[in-house]
Amino acid sequence: MSTIIIDVMPKRELLDPAGKAVHRALQQDGHVEFGAVRIGKRFELSVEGEVTEAHLDKARALADDLLSNGVIEDVVAIRVEDTP
Repeated sequence: MSTIIIDVMPKRELLDPAGKAVHRALQQDGHVEFGAVRIGKRFELSVEGEVTEAHLDKARALADDLLSNGVIEDVVAIRVEDTP
């Protein structure tokens, strides 16, 4: 079995209130070495057998049309991981 992983993040030019809240909490807890936090989404699509180009094409289409909001989010990565 393989897994197609899709990572979606808010566009850089937009505010990320959840990321800012986590960043503030880290700072208050003494973790000052981190300059910023951004929070995104990860989708895992399981595929029986080997991932084909057709699977990836379908995953790309889903990522653009259904799993992300193109106005406020970017699909930043689509990759395949083999499941042991």
